[in-house]
Amino acid sequence: MIHKKNILAAVLGALLLTGAPALAQNAPAPATTTAASPAPAVNLGEKDVELQPWSFSGIFGKYDQNQLRRGFQVFKEVCSSCHSANLFAFRNLDEDGGPEYSAAQVKALAATYQVSDPTAKGGKRTALPSDYWPSPFATEQDARDANGGALPPDWSVLAKARGEERPLLSWMRDIVMGYQEGGPDYVHALMNGYHDAVPAGVTNADGTPFKLPAGKYYNDYFPGHAIGMPPPLSDGLVKYAKGEDGSTVPETVDQYSRDVSAFMMWLAEPSLNQRKESGFRVILFLVLFAVIMWLVKRRIWSNVEGH
Repeated sequence: MIHKKNILAAVLGALLLTGAPALAQNAPAPATTTAASPAPAVNLGEKDVELQPWSFSGIFGKYDQNQLRRGFQVFKEVCSSCHSANLFAFRNLDEDGGPEYSAAQVKALAATYQVSDPTAKGGKRTALPSDYWPSPFATEQDARDANGGALPPDWSVLAKARGEERPLLSWMRDIVMGYQEGGPDYVHALMNGYHDAVPAGVTNADGTPFKLPAGKYYNDYFPGHAIGMPPPLSDGLVKYAKGEDGSTVPETVDQYSRDVSAFMMWLAEPSLNQRKESGFRVILFLVLFAVIMWLVKRRIWSNVEGH
């Protein structure tokens, strides 16, 4: 006989399948918000980070293809000059659930880059769709030398590298709601958290005025406030193409950071759409299976006294 608590455990297991990322990708976990409602905050750094209304949030959320394309444009034109993406291959751009460029577009894009190849003349050759995104620096030391000693982190799974502490009740709600956007929420906040100077009233733990070390920049959300990366985005920096209907997307830091954060999430978990679809099918199967088993139990034990 199937007990109610066993059925509940099975359903919760399926919810975990839809709401939590693959084990290899360590998802964080709060509920999503809409633009009209006040956003709750989570602690990710020195200042509370507001949750954003991502298209891929929640159990049924999916990536926005147009947003991923814009995010890739920001990455290609701005971020890739410092950050590597060692697990990102050109051919990933035409996979289902992502930016979904055509194979011809991906091939043409790859042909504009050179990659290292010891067997090629001069050690370099034109990139192919099967090649991985070329690193902006030949070695780690080159990267540090070009960035004042700081090493720009690899972008491949950076959106999954952020987590936050949540109260028990919020954590339980997060599992059901499928929250996993801690990384994109943090990156969006970080990109919008720069100041030209240390804000008035900011002090150290001992009460003395906070002073930025040489070569650092003040950011509300970076741990310790002093970040080595200069503000990477500014209004009008990237020119977005108009939509087929003539619509335009704001060319602002807020929009750029939103788009590139979504692209980072896809880069870290390109199978998110497929995972959620599979999870939904599992939930549906378990619900139907539970109903069938309950009916079978009623049928088999209908003539037994006490059942």
